[in-house]
Amino acid sequence: MNTKKPMSLTGRVLLGMFAGIVTGFLLRTLFADNGFVDNYIVHGLFEVGGKIFIASLKMLVVPLVFVSLVCGTSSLKDLSTLGRMGGKTLAFYIVTTAIAITLALTMATLFHPGSGADLTSAASFNHTQAPSLGQVIVNMFPTNPINAMAEGNTLQIIVFAILFGIAISAAGKPGERVAAVFMDLNEVIMKLVALLMHVAPYGVFFLMAKLFTGLGLDAILNLAAYFLVLVATLLLHGFVTYGLMLKGFTGLNPMTFFKKMEDAVMFAFSTSSSNATIPVTMETAKNRMGVDNKVASFTVPLGATINMDGTAIMQGVATVFIAQAFNVDLTMTDYLSVILTATLASIGTAGVPGVGLIMLAMVLNQVGLPLEGIALIMGVDRLLDMTRTAVNITGDSVVTIIVGKSEGAFDESRYNDPNAGQKEEEVHLSQVNQS
Repeated sequence: MNTKKPMSLTGRVLLGMFAGIVTGFLLRTLFADNGFVDNYIVHGLFEVGGKIFIASLKMLVVPLVFVSLVCGTSSLKDLSTLGRMGGKTLAFYIVTTAIAITLALTMATLFHPGSGADLTSAASFNHTQAPSLGQVIVNMFPTNPINAMAEGNTLQIIVFAILFGIAISAAGKPGERVAAVFMDLNEVIMKLVALLMHVAPYGVFFLMAKLFTGLGLDAILNLAAYFLVLVATLLLHGFVTYGLMLKGFTGLNPMTFFKKMEDAVMFAFSTSSSNATIPVTMETAKNRMGVDNKVASFTVPLGATINMDGTAIMQGVATVFIAQAFNVDLTMTDYLSVILTATLASIGTAGVPGVGLIMLAMVLNQVGLPLEGIALIMGVDRLLDMTRTAVNITGDSVVTIIVGKSEGAFDESRYNDPNAGQKEEEVHLSQVNQS
């Protein structure tokens, strides 16, 4: 009888990630000019497999956000709870972003990553104009909710789902019947998430293999100081700031939190997309951490859209790096301006493609630094973007737990249970064939 314990999902995803990195480096080293490998393996198997995996994750985002948020909102007995919960969530997201950018400016000022850098390249960066904050607020309200879902506009979906959930709650008996349907739909969608997580190691392998066949170490070495300072700041914020926040506001053990975040962090790292990681982040918050759906369904999608601590850290380090490289002295007023601009930009540029670089262009313009500096840090931005995304979703989850506990919508016994969530992750396909 075979009693060998199967490898956990975390272990399998980690194995897929490591195997992908090694495979990518080996193909880059041994088959650099091989047309067959490049066309049929790198841009064939790896690229297609990776894109299918990302597309599958994104496929679940709209139905998961809409259905979960409708379930959560319709279950609220007191609508003042929604306003209170929303206020807490926004406050925490704005404060953590301000802390992140302050920490980044401090680290970059201390370690001088741009000193002696050669930024005389003729490279240029054409940035997209970000919408005004007022326009972003107007755009939150959909004129066509079906179109918002088709385009994956998360903020519009959140607004419509909240209004729809409130209407269900106010509709009496008909609302109760509709709510029951949505509760069943939510269970089915969470099983879809579990099903996708079982094939995740293969998707992660394809993504990592494709990335590391084209990622040159020379770009990292040329910007080593910038790279190391930024990574160190991201890790410091991710572990220390969030760990202290979790302990201070909830009294929970941060080590338990970081252990349970492994799967979501690896998904975020491999996909470089907070939105694509929403299904896994929400599954982790609800089933592994013990946060009630009425909180997680609101805080996680909102955080994936507007909470960009990792991106804000990049703004701070990159701004100081470019200023030092061009021998421009920033005043204290400039630093305060960077903190304010980057914090507001994290909301003002929500949903805009290339959001990190757009935010950086806004910040550089604010303090009068040349945009040419952006083009020269783009060589290492792809790898750094992966780390930023992991920090972003970690922040989303910390705020979700804090808000959930403050609202009495948190199961501490589930949080402390190392095996919590495993039953929800199981998918028994053999049941399909049973009558």
